[in-house]
Amino acid sequence: MPKINGNEIRPGNVLEHNGGLWAAVKVDHVKPGKGGAFAQVEMRNLRNGSKLNERFRSADKVERVRLEQKDQQFLYESDGMLVFMDAETYEQIELPAEILGERRPFLQDGMTIQVEFYENEALNATLPQKVTCTIEETEPVVKGQTAANSFKPAILDNGVKVMVPPFVGQGEAIIVNTETMEYSERA
Repeated sequence: MPKINGNEIRPGNVLEHNGGLWAAVKVDHVKPGKGGAFAQVEMRNLRNGSKLNERFRSADKVERVRLEQKDQQFLYESDGMLVFMDAETYEQIELPAEILGERRPFLQDGMTIQVEFYENEALNATLPQKVTCTIEETEPVVKGQTAANSFKPAILDNGVKVMVPPFVGQGEAIIVNTETMEYSERA
């Protein structure tokens, strides 16, 4: 595995540190008045979800882990576990529903997501960046109202609340960005 310097750590990198696999969530480069510069890294454990704040100096070497990414199709959920199938080998894997966190409602039947593996162990799952949803309930469209930075609340078919422009009405399909959980455009 490649070793990188402490100042080369970027958000999203997966590191092997203290015998565990950690994803860098936030990286701040600090140059104090005295002493050498360092990177303050907030990390999340990929196996148990715990968090850790660690300082890495530029001379520190860390092992950067490359995860294998595979497309998996969502089949169903049972007892808090999400079941996915590899489209090529038809192998099925189970992941806990918490792995998607607050983005879980955006997972739809038959959706293809990206699962990251480390030596045949599934560690992380990522939804597509944009998902199409239908608006279940929102305020009615007001004629003549412009979209000049005014948004109104809307409840989607999956129960998630998002802010939408005033010209979007009930029953319309919209595209939601799953990273920011915000309205992106009309479908």
